[in-house]
Amino acid sequence: MRPNIVLIMTDQFRGDAMGCAGNKFVETPNLDSLAAQGTLFNAAYSPSPSCVPARACLMTGMTPWNCGVLGMSYEMGAGCGCIGVGFEHTLPGELAKAGYQTIGIGKMHFTPQRALMGFHQTVLDESSRVEDINFKSDYVRWFEKNRPADFHFAGHGMDWNAWPARPYHAPEYLHPTYWTVERSLEFLENRDISAPFFLKMSFARPHAPYDPPQYYFDMYMNKDMPDVPVGDWVDEESLIGKTVAPDAITGILPDGDLKCTRAGYYGNITFIDHQIGRLIFYLKNNEIFDNTIFVFSADHGDMQGDHHMFRKGVAYEGSAHIPLIVTLPTNTDNSKNIKKINKPAVIQDIMPTILEAARVTIPDDVDGISLIPQIKGEASPREFIHGENCSEVNPPRDIQYIVDEKFKYIWFMRIDTEQLFDLESDPQELHNLINDPKYSDTLDKMRKHLVSVLEPRNSGYTKDGKLVSQAGRPAVDPPSYRKRYERSEYKWRNGYNGGIPQHFKEIYDLDK
Repeated sequence: MRPNIVLIMTDQFRGDAMGCAGNKFVETPNLDSLAAQGTLFNAAYSPSPSCVPARACLMTGMTPWNCGVLGMSYEMGAGCGCIGVGFEHTLPGELAKAGYQTIGIGKMHFTPQRALMGFHQTVLDESSRVEDINFKSDYVRWFEKNRPADFHFAGHGMDWNAWPARPYHAPEYLHPTYWTVERSLEFLENRDISAPFFLKMSFARPHAPYDPPQYYFDMYMNKDMPDVPVGDWVDEESLIGKTVAPDAITGILPDGDLKCTRAGYYGNITFIDHQIGRLIFYLKNNEIFDNTIFVFSADHGDMQGDHHMFRKGVAYEGSAHIPLIVTLPTNTDNSKNIKKINKPAVIQDIMPTILEAARVTIPDDVDGISLIPQIKGEASPREFIHGENCSEVNPPRDIQYIVDEKFKYIWFMRIDTEQLFDLESDPQELHNLINDPKYSDTLDKMRKHLVSVLEPRNSGYTKDGKLVSQAGRPAVDPPSYRKRYERSEYKWRNGYNGGIPQHFKEIYDLDK
């Protein structure tokens, strides 16, 4: 009998924010337990550290370039909305074809928002995202029906991309984290028991708003916070004395505000962990756990004040490094499985890993690699991973990066500057080695790695084996961008608040 599969997805969860990852500050007993039974990938990264591109890579097993979603800011009208349509193969779609009952519960971030993307069913919490005036998420409908008084689901008064934090304003059972697990348990109780299931349980937190229930907020407000790292390459003088807007991406917060932000963030993490514990308890109590694959991960991290930065979209560890735990069924022989792996992994590896573990054929267009051989003790076939984030509206966050087992190289392609960090000796990225002559050979090697990725694109990123500054140049859209439009059954015309996005029209002259 094929194993059941639980993919636990979180939004904006740092790779270092678990006890099993060496964090002695945050409390994550259930995730630590899953890691102890399975394999922790210590060097897992987002291929594009913002929500939509990372989720597209997760669902398709493809790189950002090959799935056609390179970032959020520069293609909010088009690429951001493409995640739900036009893909030939998706993780839930392949599992459904193999006989799995598939369901996505929580934050999917698809467009159109009711697109299934291969799932048999979705039950949605989309935070405040409404792309069609007729859309209302399942969570909001449920909240409005079950609230004890005239509460609004966003009555906490905080933005969805802001650093202020506070305890949740309504009873705990109304929190979206609790709701996501409650709906997951409801599915398990009513599923078709004649078929294996694939459950993607996708939390909208710890992404802002940082609003855990009071108990979890107080847990961290009453602790002494570790200092945030600030690299010697950070231009602190340009930030001193400036008012920090609630949705700022850089700034120096007063210590009290920063502690409140971090208490809300880590409180959300422990609340998620405890709710995962409810799911695990149900699976064990109903004798389902032993034949279930668990994968825990996130789309990207959260800077949380590191280097005086917030949110995501950068290649630094707080933003690009993600958690990744793979736990194979305990009713199989896992005695020789590797417990911790330090070789680089990336989010598009999740699809082929799950498909191989479920004995389902991996489609040819999948770029990721199955991690099962490494779990079983084989060497990793890759030397490095590549990531990118395109953001025309914010040139310093238009980046390419390479991570190998020891070093990270970042190229800011619109301002044509570089950084190099030794993650082995400097995991907090305090010292930029780009001008240190002792690392000239390493720098040359990392540049060559990046050129080897970008050169086949023939997109103007390289010339004669060297990187070419993109300052003043228009964003480059991958060929798969148009192909997905042509393949899409929606053609951007049906059910999407106004039809084809203007950005897409301009690129491909679709009005002509």
